[in-house]
Amino acid sequence: MLTIKDLHAGVEDKEILKGINLEVKPGEVHAIMGPNGSGKSTLASVIAGKEDFEITKGSINFEGEDLEEVSPEERAHKGIFLSFQYPVEIPGVSVTNFMKTAINESRKARGMDDMPANEMLKLIREKSELLDIDRKFLSRSLNEGFSGGEKKRNEIFQMAMLEPKLAILDETDSGLDIDALRIVANGVNKLKSKDNAVIVITHYQRLLEYIIPDFVHVIHDGKIVKSGTKELALELEDKGYDWLKKETVA
Repeated sequence: MLTIKDLHAGVEDKEILKGINLEVKPGEVHAIMGPNGSGKSTLASVIAGKEDFEITKGSINFEGEDLEEVSPEERAHKGIFLSFQYPVEIPGVSVTNFMKTAINESRKARGMDDMPANEMLKLIREKSELLDIDRKFLSRSLNEGFSGGEKKRNEIFQMAMLEPKLAILDETDSGLDIDALRIVANGVNKLKSKDNAVIVITHYQRLLEYIIPDFVHVIHDGKIVKSGTKELALELEDKGYDWLKKETVA
């Protein structure tokens, strides 16, 4: 589904990613870990097409298509979803209206008509029940006055509604207490299938107790320096990142 080869990317004159190689297949969950400033969020932004970052070398292919010239909107329509670490507030636009617009824009990009209102309401009802979301929540302005847990749950609701092929969760566990973390993780687990894939970016092993990864990759200084299974995340929890940094230097 996703193939990244020797990816170098940065912002202005600063190189952040220094040769990332990664392959993600349908049905897989990949966790990306690493210390602050290692390039985790930059990788997520570059896959999603954030225009602040420039690719200087290498390639990103999604379902066989080179993404370098593909806009963020087109990437979203092709099935790439990014859950933000810090979702923005949009006063005056309800969660429901935002979702209706997003879904219909994606349908339009695929040459389809708008989703009929009764189908849309049915979908909203099904997904909100799946994620235990109060219907009153859906009439509120997008992220305005939301707690950290509500913002993250709303991101997972968007993911449920859009049904992306590749979901990238950028530090979804950031700032969540254990109950909110469990709710968000349960939502992700309910949405996983053999046809989609998930990349989870996190600092902490605790999220991976709820979302079990098939692979764990550690980024340090813009490169993936070690890959493994969930046991690697447990090792990082126990030892921290210093041993990996020393290994890399050696």
